[in-house]
Amino acid sequence: MTKTKVAIIGSGNIGTDLMIKVLKTSTHLEMGAMVGIDPHSDGLAKASRLGVATTSDGVDGLVAMPGFDDIGIVFDATSAGAHRANAAKLTPLGKRLIDLTPAAVGPFVVPAVNLDQHLSATNVNMVTCGGQATIPIVAAVSRVAPVAYAEIVASIASRSAGPGTRANIDEFTETTSEAIVEVGGAERGKAIIILNPAEPPLIMRDTVFCLVRAGDPGVRERIEQSIEEMTADVASYVPGYRLKQKVQITPIPQDQPVWTLLASPEDERPTHQVSTFLEVEGAAHYLPAYAGNLDIMTSAALQVAERMADAHTDAKATA
Repeated sequence: MTKTKVAIIGSGNIGTDLMIKVLKTSTHLEMGAMVGIDPHSDGLAKASRLGVATTSDGVDGLVAMPGFDDIGIVFDATSAGAHRANAAKLTPLGKRLIDLTPAAVGPFVVPAVNLDQHLSATNVNMVTCGGQATIPIVAAVSRVAPVAYAEIVASIASRSAGPGTRANIDEFTETTSEAIVEVGGAERGKAIIILNPAEPPLIMRDTVFCLVRAGDPGVRERIEQSIEEMTADVASYVPGYRLKQKVQITPIPQDQPVWTLLASPEDERPTHQVSTFLEVEGAAHYLPAYAGNLDIMTSAALQVAERMADAHTDAKATA
């Protein structure tokens, strides 16, 4: 079977972990190039040892590489600002981009929720680590009952937050909040990230609060079932993704001023709060197991590329 060649821009932790995943686990992809800007980075050194072509001249170096024309998909694991510049250079050259930064140039994609809608897109955005972990839960609730407000809290080990993550904290909250609405289906969304300094480092923990209109007990039962099914869907490509405890659905007291959280004070009042508690353990392909926040990003990006490559192969076979 002919595999699709891929390049990874960004030789830091995320890019290197993604490279290992492609080399060890991929069905439809093969490494074409690892791209960085620091010639002494561990990621470029590791790629060279594994026989992967490398360049430390950034995206311009990638374009100049002998095998550039054979590369079909490019992962961008740099930063929001860098991705905009990279996309401007690569898109006109016919490369499909999977963006692991919060740049949000292309449509938001969360594989378990909306990948089928964007298989032909030329640039897709993987939202954020917190978004990949929590938006499936919001979507699972909203496909059963209206979600008036959804709030997510992503707690990650401080040690797993590198310079890129720290530099993009504002973009993290803005991009995730937007995707909670656009992909998750909530009427209003809010995202909070916590860098947990605990030692030894703790694995990623995520909390999802949804205010819903679910007066019918049968609806509440379907919400629980929907969340469990969605959790299994995400775990199919992120094995360390799991519910930490049983989903909690509680009535909202009449004297609680939830109107302050709604998109409009005139909106119909929600009846219940749905609380979901998750944890994400990394696969430890390159990064420690506590870095589930990075693992869910690389695993989701890999799933997108696998499906895109498979769809492209099927299209060529039927042409």
